[in-house]
Amino acid sequence: MSRITAVAFDLDNTLCRPDHDVEALYRRAFERAGVEPFGEPDVLWAALDGPPDPDDRVGYLGAGFARLAAQHGRDVDPVALAEAFETVADDSRVTYLPGAQEALSAAAEVGPVGLLTNGPESRQRAKVDALGLGDRVDAIVYAGDLPRRKPHAEPFDRLATALSVAPEETLYVGNSLAYDVAGAHNAGLQSAWLRADPDEAAAPYSPDHVVDSLDGVTALLTARRDAERNA
Repeated sequence: MSRITAVAFDLDNTLCRPDHDVEALYRRAFERAGVEPFGEPDVLWAALDGPPDPDDRVGYLGAGFARLAAQHGRDVDPVALAEAFETVADDSRVTYLPGAQEALSAAAEVGPVGLLTNGPESRQRAKVDALGLGDRVDAIVYAGDLPRRKPHAEPFDRLATALSVAPEETLYVGNSLAYDVAGAHNAGLQSAWLRADPDEAAAPYSPDHVVDSLDGVTALLTARRDAERNA
C-alpha cells in the first residue's frame, strides 16, 4: 500500500459546479445575440465534443450551437451565439459539490493540498476566489497557461514540485479518466477517479481508487491516515 503524503484535486465537476440558472443564462445568450431561441441547454451540452478547450471556448461552444442549429433547421451565426453566451456567463458563479469541503479538510490532515485545473488563470481564478480555495490549498497549477495541459505530465510535475512531495506519494482526485487519471498515471501520481455514474466502468484505464462521491474521498483519506498512524 503506497503512502499518501499529499492530496491534489481537479476543480470543475470535482470540487465545484456552476451555480447559474442555466435556463435563464441560455435565454439571455440568445437575447444578447438577437436570435429567436431554439433548443434546450441539455441538448446543447450533449452536442459539445469532449471537455472545453481552454484556448478556444467560443469555438468549442460555437460547434455545439452549429450542431443544434442544424438539428432545428435554423440559419444563424453559431460563433455569435457562443460569444453572447460567454459574455453573459459569470465564472464566479460556482458552488462546492456535496462533500467537497470535508474532502479538503481530510486532505489537509494528510499533508499539503494542491489544485490542478486545465483552465487558464484568467478564467479559473474567479472560481478559486469565489470558493475561498486560496486559503485552503498550498499550491495551484493553472495548466491552461502551460505549453502542455492534462493528460501531459508537465502540469502534474509542477504540482508535485510546488507541494515538495514525491509524485508517487501524491494522490490526485479528478472526474475525468482521459485527463485526470491518465495524466496522473503519466506523471507517476496515484489517482482517485470520481465517477458520476456508479455503473460506469474505468476500463481501459486503471485508477488506483474509484469513488462515487467526495464523501468517498474523505473516507479513503481518513482510513489511510488511521492505518498509517496505527502501523
